[in-house]
Amino acid sequence: MEIKYIDIHSHLGFEDYGEDQKEVIKRMQEAGVATIVVGADLASSKEAVKVATENENVWACIGMHPNHNVVEVFDEKEYEELVKNPKVVAVGECGLDYHIAPDLSLRGNPKQTRPDSLDCFTSFAMTEKKQKQKDDFIKQIELAIKYKKPLMLHIRDAHDDAYEILKKYEGKVFGNLHFFTSTLENANRFIALGFTISFPGIITYVKDLDTIVKSIPLEMMHAETDSPFASPVPYRGKRNEPSYVIEVYKKIAEIRGEDFEVVRQQLLNNARRLFDISFV
Repeated sequence: MEIKYIDIHSHLGFEDYGEDQKEVIKRMQEAGVATIVVGADLASSKEAVKVATENENVWACIGMHPNHNVVEVFDEKEYEELVKNPKVVAVGECGLDYHIAPDLSLRGNPKQTRPDSLDCFTSFAMTEKKQKQKDDFIKQIELAIKYKKPLMLHIRDAHDDAYEILKKYEGKVFGNLHFFTSTLENANRFIALGFTISFPGIITYVKDLDTIVKSIPLEMMHAETDSPFASPVPYRGKRNEPSYVIEVYKKIAEIRGEDFEVVRQQLLNNARRLFDISFV
C-alpha cells in the first residue's frame, strides 16, 4: 500500500480508541496514511510502542507531557528501555505548559482520577511546578541527545522559558514543535534552533494561523491530528483520527496557494527526514 500522507502526532494508544483501535488503523491504512503514536506518560508511552510494533507504517514517540499526569515521576531507566525499541523515532511529547485549564491533567485517561481544574497548580507552589516541568524537560532533552532522537515538543504559554532551555543545547538537539498556536516570531525562533513546526486540524476553521502557515518554509512544516483531539472540518465534533490528517494537508496547500501534490510530497519528505523513517 502506498503511503501518501503522514500524521506525525496522534494518540492512538489512548483509551479513546479502546474499542475500535483496529478499525481506526484500518481506515488510516486504506487512506494511505501513516502515523507516529505519541506517549504522554509512561503508561501511554508503553502503549504507543505496542501499537507501533504491531502495525506497519506506525511509529512511536515516548515521553512525559508536562501536564498530562502530574503525579508521575520521570523514570529515566524505564524511558531509556523504551527509546531503544527500533520503532521509537522521537522523545516526547515533552516541554513546558504554564496554561491553567481544566482539560490538561490526565487527559485521555478517563480511568484515572482527574484532579479539580486547578489542582495541578494549587497542590504546590507555581514556582515549584514550573521547576519540576523544567527538570523533567531537561531529562528528556538529554535522553534525546544520548540516543540521537528528535524531540516532540509541547509548549504552551511558556515559549520564552522553553527557548532558553533549548538554546543551551543548540547544535545538539532537533525536533518538532507540535500543535503550534503561537506567533510567527516564536515559530522563527524555534526554526532557527533547528526545530520544525506542525499544524493541527484547527487551521481548517481558525484563520489566526494563516499568516504563519504562509510565511514559514514548507520544508520546515508538518501536518498532524493530535487525535483524538481537535478534529478538522468536516469532522468537527467527532473524535479525531489519523486519516483526517488529509484535511490538514489540503488546508495547508490552500492557505499557501500552492499545488496540493507539491505540498503533499514535501510534507511526506519532511517527516522522512526528521524522524528517519521509511514506509513499507
